[in-house]
Parts: sequence; C-alpha cells; structure tokens
Amino acid sequence: MSPLRGGIENAFIVTQLPPGSNQQTGKILERQESTANWFLRFGERARLVKVCPDSSLKELSRDFHSACDPSTSFDASHILFAGKKAPDDNWNIYEMEIDGSNVRKITNGTGNYRSPDYQATLYTIVSTEPWYQLTFVGMENGASDEYGAGTTTNLYSCKLDGSAVRRLTFNLSDNMDPFIMSDGRLLFASRHRSLLNPELPGRISLFGINIDGADYALFHADKGKQIKRMPCTTTKGLAVYIEADTLRWDGAGSIGSTLLRRPLHSYRQITRESDGLFHSPSALADGKILVSRRSLNDADTYGVYLLDPSPQDALRYSGKLDKIFDSPDYHDIQAKILHPRPEPDGRSSVVTEKDPNGKLYCLDVYISDLAKPQWMPRGTAKRLRVLEGYQKTATPVIQRRILGEIDIEQDGSFNIEIPANTPIELQTLDSDGMALRSCGWIWAKNHEPRGCIGCHEDGELTPENVLVKAVTNPSVKLILPVEQRRTVDFRRDVMPIITKRCIQCHGKADSNFYLAEDSSADTEKETSFNRSYESLLTVGDKPGRGKYIHPGRARTSPLIWHVFGRNTSRQWDDTFSQQNVPLMPPTESQALTADEKRTFIEWIDMGALWDGISDMDDLKESRQDSRGANQ
Repeated sequence: MSPLRGGIENAFIVTQLPPGSNQQTGKILERQESTANWFLRFGERARLVKVCPDSSLKELSRDFHSACDPSTSFDASHILFAGKKAPDDNWNIYEMEIDGSNVRKITNGTGNYRSPDYQATLYTIVSTEPWYQLTFVGMENGASDEYGAGTTTNLYSCKLDGSAVRRLTFNLSDNMDPFIMSDGRLLFASRHRSLLNPELPGRISLFGINIDGADYALFHADKGKQIKRMPCTTTKGLAVYIEADTLRWDGAGSIGSTLLRRPLHSYRQITRESDGLFHSPSALADGKILVSRRSLNDADTYGVYLLDPSPQDALRYSGKLDKIFDSPDYHDIQAKILHPRPEPDGRSSVVTEKDPNGKLYCLDVYISDLAKPQWMPRGTAKRLRVLEGYQKTATPVIQRRILGEIDIEQDGSFNIEIPANTPIELQTLDSDGMALRSCGWIWAKNHEPRGCIGCHEDGELTPENVLVKAVTNPSVKLILPVEQRRTVDFRRDVMPIITKRCIQCHGKADSNFYLAEDSSADTEKETSFNRSYESLLTVGDKPGRGKYIHPGRARTSPLIWHVFGRNTSRQWDDTFSQQNVPLMPPTESQALTADEKRTFIEWIDMGALWDGISDMDDLKESRQDSRGANQ
C-alpha cells in the first residue's frame, strides 16, 4: 500500500466497504427504490478505519457487523456513525472517541437511522443556556413514500444524549445527506415526485433548513444533472456535491458546485463522466476536498483523492487529482479528516410544541419564474386552494384533501394559519377554479411564521419594500379538524356525474371514449377500477399525461377543454392553443352545473385518484391484479 500523498498531514476516518457486499455492483436503480435500497442495504459489512499519515490503519468498529456514515466533531475528538451490532439489527446512531474507545448508543427507536452530523448550538428566548444537537436521517416502519414503492426518510434531530427527538422535515418523498453549513443551517438532498409535473422526470435537489426544522427553502436551482446528493461546503465559499442523471447502486456521479453567496445562479460542472465516478466529498481547511473515485466500468474499487474545486476553470477542476489512499480490497469512501474545524453559528428557535399551528404568508403571487410576466396579468389569480398530503391506510399512494380556499388580495398577497408539521401544497386558482401554479410539499413548524416572496420566485432577489394587504389582517385559519377535510375522488364524486350526464352519449358504441354503462364496479373493493376510470386515464403520448387527463393539471387536460368548450391551457403551457374545442355535453343537451364542473376540476388538480391509486403504472398493476383475482 502506497503512503499518503498530497500533503495530508492529519489522520482521517474512512468507511471501507467490501466489494459486492451490497449485491448491487454495476446496477442502475429506479429512482423510487433508491433511498430505501440505500438506507437498508448500503453499508452492509462495512467498517470504520482510521488512516494515519504513515498509511498505517486502525479498525475502529471491531464490535460491529456494519459501520459507516462517519462524522467528526468540531474539536476532532469524537466520531458519530451509523452502526449495526448484528446482521438483523436496525441501523442506529453511535458515538465514539477517535481511537474507537467509549462507544455509546444514541438512538434507540423502532426504525432505522443513518447519516448523523453534529449540529451547532440551539437556543430559545426562554432557555437558560444553549444546547448541542445532532442531525440524522430516519426511516420509520410502515411510512411509505409518495411513490408507494418504498419507505420514506426524513431528517430528525436530538440532543447528544439521545433525548428530545424532533422530526425536522415533512416532505412526502425522501430527505437525506444532511450537512451543517458554517451559518448553522442544514444543507441536504430531497427527492420530489414528478407525476404531477410532467415536464420534469423527477429530481433530487438540494435544500436548506434551520436546525429546528423551520425555514425550509430551495438551495440550488434545477441546473446541471437531475440528481444532486452528498453535499458539503468548503472554506472558500463553495457548495460541492455529487450529481448524476441516473441512480447507481452507490449514488456515484460527477462533481458539481455552486457559490454559497449565489447558490441559485452559479452552477459549475467540476468533473465530467470521462474523469470517473465520484462519491462523498468532504472539506479540508485549505478549501480543497477529499473525495472518493472509481472508474466508470466497476473495474476497480474506490480510492480517496485530493481535489481543489476552486473555480479557476469553468469546465475542469483547477488542480490535478491526487490519490491519497487506496486499499484494493475495499471501496474506500466517506473520508473525514481528523482536524479541528470552526464551530458553525448557533441558531435561535421560535418553535414550540405548545402551538399546534404555524403561519404562512406570501407577499405577491405574481412575482414568479414565468418567462414572460405578462402571461399572468394581475387579477388572474383569484383564490388560493390549500391541500394537505396524507397517507391513506389502505394504499401506499399519498392522497390530497382540502384544508380550505381563500381569496387572494388584489396585491397578490395572502396570509394563512395551517396545522403544523403537515405537508401542504398551495394552488393559485383562476376564475374557473383551475390551478394556475402549484408548489411542491412545504410545511410550517409549530409557531413558525413562515413567508415567501411569490410563486416560484427567484430567491436571490430582494422584494419591494411595501406593506402588503394580507399581513395587515389576522391570518385566515385553515385548521379544520381532520374529519372535516374534504377529499375528491372518482369513485365517490366523479362517477355519479358521468352516470347521470355522460353515459347516454359515450357508451359502447364510442370506441374513442369508452364509458361503462354498468357502474356496478363502483361498489367493488377500493383497489378495483371500473371501465370509465380506465378510459379517462388512457395513457397519452407523453410521460405522466393521459389522453384525456393530466393528473395535477386540469387546465391542460383535454377532458376539461371539452367541458368548457375551449382550450383552458395558459400561455406558459406547451398545450396552449386558441383553436376551438367541441363542447361536451353538446349545446342541445343539458349543460353541466357549476358544481359538476368544479368537481371535475378539483378531481384532476388533486391527482385524478380513483380512491387511493393515482398514476398510470399503478393503474396497470391494479388492473392486472384485479383481473387475476377474478379469473
């Protein structure tokens, strides 16, 4: 084994993963399976090793079947890590001294816990003194993600003794790879479902959040590759991360970066695919990083390299890639230098569990990311629909129910009070009640006054210094009890309209738009579909879009065009057209009522669910399952 090079004078910790131990080598993963797959399997039979400057090794995790995800304390005296004592154990968080002594277990819940990181101090206005915490990623048993294909993961925090466990994130897909920045905020990767946004195939993006779970916000815009993971920040003002367009078994990819002072508009590619695959960057005091690298074809194992990511060349890394350490018998990943580092800024918190609600306000929904502001002139957005995402017991698919609707002020502002720790989706509505713009899952913590500038606004711009109308009034309370939160689904709400209004014209004779005359299937078990639903959700020519229905977008759905007798798309939609559309029902028939039209709109804007199944793939699978059961 060659000695350390590149001027590394301090020892470092590295995770050594035996090749083939995860039985995934070379595999490209489906995006929806990635987090659960990594969470439960990645790191099996790994060990933590201390690499000394003379290249001698000391194993630190002899008493563990598996140990990985190391994080060093700010004074370089202790190490947090995820470990399993026995093969069938859950992953838990442990701490030990840097020589491997005094190992103690911190978490002891019923789930699996990974990726710990030390936080700086947290305090409140009434606390006598600040306290230290740690962040970790948790997977709770039975909590399915939004895809319905795996178990969701979220960020949690607790004190160093394992007490005061608090959930920080409430995204309905996955959150992972937390890293504490110098300003005391957490930088992490978050996965977002693409089904209700057909233009995007789904992304894992970087977000920031306070260590108390408040002020969740996009950190890096969607530039570069679709998947961004394993972020860290350097002492020279860079955020460095691994990016890729496909998920590999180990999460490997190229290296990208962005400036901390302008994270939304400073993306830079550091390495290309021809440079190899990279994993788990970590910062050094001089602005350089340690990063693991392997070849593209799985012909070798990861070694630890030294890299200078400074922006001296816009397309290539500025310094050469120096190999520091490589054991041919292991993948050497997650290297962390054992050297004291500045403690991040402490953070104050207004979060208090005594308040079950939080507040959310917006300054102006017309401040947006639309290419042409004139596409949505003032007065277009009439109302705000607030949806809650929740997990229905009978099915893994996330559903939406309505917390309420309110008028948007003439200046584009709104101010609402919502249940805390609840995934929320906001939809601005036009005069017909159709969603103009929709946000991803957001939330407010207990007692948090959370605000935004606009609707998908540029977060690097400063808003106008005006007192908006909505914040001069008390927040509108949208805190209905759970039993009063309304849902809209096909089986209960839409099918009666179809039976009454549509069957007479669209029956077996209409091969283009087939609706079932016999609606008896509506009374079958919830996972069975009738032919009307299958017909409406016929797969279209683009991913995520049906021939008649675009789940999540009533305005672009051809069914809605026929209901209104016009193309209801907006100028920013690729379906926009001013061509005439035949009215349905035709003018000689009895027209749909306003309530019936609204039911169709709400059903589609909320995901076009049957009663727990929301997308084309699930429709096909359930159809096959139900047919097999009936044979």
